[in-house]
Amino acid sequence: MAESADGVTEKNVQHQPCPMTRFVSLVSGKWAIPILYRLIVLNAPVRFGELLRAAAPITQKELTKQLRLFELRGLVSRTVYPEIPPRVEYQITPLGLTMHGALAPLADWMRENGDKLNTE
Repeated sequence: MAESADGVTEKNVQHQPCPMTRFVSLVSGKWAIPILYRLIVLNAPVRFGELLRAAAPITQKELTKQLRLFELRGLVSRTVYPEIPPRVEYQITPLGLTMHGALAPLADWMRENGDKLNTE
């Protein structure tokens, strides 16, 4: 039986769900990766309006939906301050920060190769 460099055999791979399927599910949505990446790079509390401007042209509804999903999954924390008007800040969690190693190479690749892509 063939074994890859990381010790995974064909038999093991055939009987286990692909981890990339779960990853794609985690970051599915047009705005998921840009939002997560922005929060990771800043690694500080960010107000909703700042995120909205940074991810333009995302809608408020879509940003809210994505942030709630990340909060449910433990990737983002949300802090509401009892002020008028209410102030809400979002911050990447320690678990979310662990995604930096996966997302940074993608950003680097796009900086290096994005202009070579066929966009037609």
